[in-house]
Amino acid sequence: MQVLSSIQAVRTALAAARANGGSVGFVPTMGYLHAGHMELVARARAENEIVVASIFVNPLQFGPAEDLARYPRDLERDRTMLEKAGVDILFAPGVEDMYPYPMKTVVDVPELGGELEGAVRPGHFAGVATVVTKLFNIVQPKNAYFGEKDYQQVVIIKRMVDDLAQPVRIVSVPTVRDADGLALSSRNVYLSAEERRAAVIVPRALDEAERLVAGGLSDPQVLEAKLAEFIGREALAKPEVVAVRDASTLKHVAKIEDPVVVALFVRIGATKLLDNRVIAGKDSSGRGEAS
Repeated sequence: MQVLSSIQAVRTALAAARANGGSVGFVPTMGYLHAGHMELVARARAENEIVVASIFVNPLQFGPAEDLARYPRDLERDRTMLEKAGVDILFAPGVEDMYPYPMKTVVDVPELGGELEGAVRPGHFAGVATVVTKLFNIVQPKNAYFGEKDYQQVVIIKRMVDDLAQPVRIVSVPTVRDADGLALSSRNVYLSAEERRAAVIVPRALDEAERLVAGGLSDPQVLEAKLAEFIGREALAKPEVVAVRDASTLKHVAKIEDPVVVALFVRIGATKLLDNRVIAGKDSSGRGEAS
């Protein structure tokens, strides 16, 4: 596996690899990898001749009061995991490599990025869309792989790609979970033992949502209120976003009929946990996905 930090080095390496006609699969990450990331890599490895992963903790998507400085990092550990998984090129730039001078260009999907998580993290998704666009321009993949745990991010990136006619197929991969249902996340390392036990309230709330909808509840506002109350039973949990939205557009719905996404943004202590589930209305025949 080649480990490269400069944009030009990545372009040169991929030009040589593409000379043989192979497709490029790309897995962008912020590092501190876990089994969820490895599932993305495995999917990319199965579908492409060349697999590129990136590790870059992107400052554009962190607000001034957020955890950029303490975001977990372990490049050597990540490098070993990616090499064992069959990645061909690891792009691990520094901030000075990605942003040699202050960025004056922003890519944004404000109608989608200002909702849900974006409502409590202003500018976050503009930072995500901007860095992903830049990474796509550098790597020029045929396929790119993202986890459905970050459901809103997947919807935004798919829309961005469509709107800008970027020649990239976005592949969303189901969330990988621990045995107790908690979605794997690099930020789980922040949780104390007590907080980790409390964190199961998040996937349990999604189970409760599915149970309530299966039982006939179709009013999204009632469902949101019930889920907020359910999460609030855990003393260490603070539900910051509990939302029921159209699974494809993230727009408000008047009634749960077509598939909806139940999106949760919950703080356990000082740690934010994201999770979601797509649920079909009781009378709906299908289930949606981030598309």
